[in-house]
Amino acid sequence: MSRRNKAKKREIEPDPIYKSKLISMLSVRILKNGKKGLAQKIIYESLDIIKNKTQNEPIAILEKAVRNTTPLVEVKARRIGGSTYQVPMEVRAYRGTNLSLRWITQFSIKRTGKSMPAKLANEIIDAANENGNAIRKKDETHKMAEANKAFAHYRY
Repeated sequence: MSRRNKAKKREIEPDPIYKSKLISMLSVRILKNGKKGLAQKIIYESLDIIKNKTQNEPIAILEKAVRNTTPLVEVKARRIGGSTYQVPMEVRAYRGTNLSLRWITQFSIKRTGKSMPAKLANEIIDAANENGNAIRKKDETHKMAEANKAFAHYRY
């Protein structure tokens, strides 16, 4: 990273079918070996599965799942006087969304099942209903921050 100036934030282009930036962010998380078309195909299939299972708008369910799994606080390691403290910090909106999408994809990959679209759809539905591994990860993060509240004064 350059020391002179900050890296410019890139504008996220919405996906071609739903015109949603959230779906294009999710496709980047699923992406492997530069196969963007395959990643988008997996997402669109999972959105079809969600629509069939819930009879609701799949974009709304995805947004609800991301909202439910977005953490408010996280802990960051800070080195002070030779010892490392886990300091609780507030999560900015963009980072929170990124963490949420990362956890949803990570736990959908680890799920048991046949196809990736089905696993992703089930993880999104679980997250929207406030259960599943991504929700558990968020709660774990919040508990860590709560436990280390004493070191909050070490914030930058």
